[in-house]
Amino acid sequence: MGKTYERIDGRLRAFIEDQPVFFVATAPLSGDGHVNLSPKGRKGTLVVLDELTLAYVDFGGSSAEVVAHLREPGNGRITLMWTAFSGPPTVVRVHGGGEVVLRDDPRWGELFARFPAEAVEGQGSARAIVVVHARRVSDACGFAVPLMEYQEDRQLHAEYFNRKTDSEFNAYCEGKEHIAKSLDGLPALPLPLPPLPRPGA
Repeated sequence: MGKTYERIDGRLRAFIEDQPVFFVATAPLSGDGHVNLSPKGRKGTLVVLDELTLAYVDFGGSSAEVVAHLREPGNGRITLMWTAFSGPPTVVRVHGGGEVVLRDDPRWGELFARFPAEAVEGQGSARAIVVVHARRVSDACGFAVPLMEYQEDRQLHAEYFNRKTDSEFNAYCEGKEHIAKSLDGLPALPLPLPPLPRPGA
C-alpha cells in the first residue's frame, strides 16, 4: 500500500541515495509537446540537500530536454523516480518544481561541493546542476519490478568526456542536436557553455 510523506526522512533518503539509477520525467507546457523520460546513473551524482530538496548533476552526452522544460517560463514541473531492483520491493517518487543552475551561477561552487568528490572529480562534462524542490513525496509497493543484480557503474562516459578540454566539450555540444534547443524548439542550454568553475576559483 502506497504512502505519502511530508518530507524525505532518513529512511527515504538512505533508499534514494543507495540506488544506482533513477528516472527523470518532464514535459513542455504545450499539450502536443514531447514528454521526456530519462534514466540517470552514476552513484553519487544525486544528493538529498535537505528534507524537501534534491540535486543532481546534468552531464553532457544526451539531449537537454529536462533543462529546456525547467527553463520554460511558467513550467518547471519534474518527477524523479527510484525503484528497488534488489531487496524489499519499493518505488519512490518525488513530484516537484525544478530549477537549472548553470556553470556561471553564483551558487554553482557551493552546490557542486555537496556531491562526493569521487563522483564528480574531473567531470568536465557537467553542464548544469538540476535542483528539485519536492511538493509530493510518495512510495508504492513495486511488486511487479523484477529482481536484478547490480554489477557496477559503466566507466565509458567518464573516460570519454574526461579526455576533453572545455573548448573540446563546447565543440561537442555545439555539434549535437537538441542541446541549445529542445525537440519542440524551446531554449535549452546556452552555448557556448561558460567555463567550468575550478575548485578554489
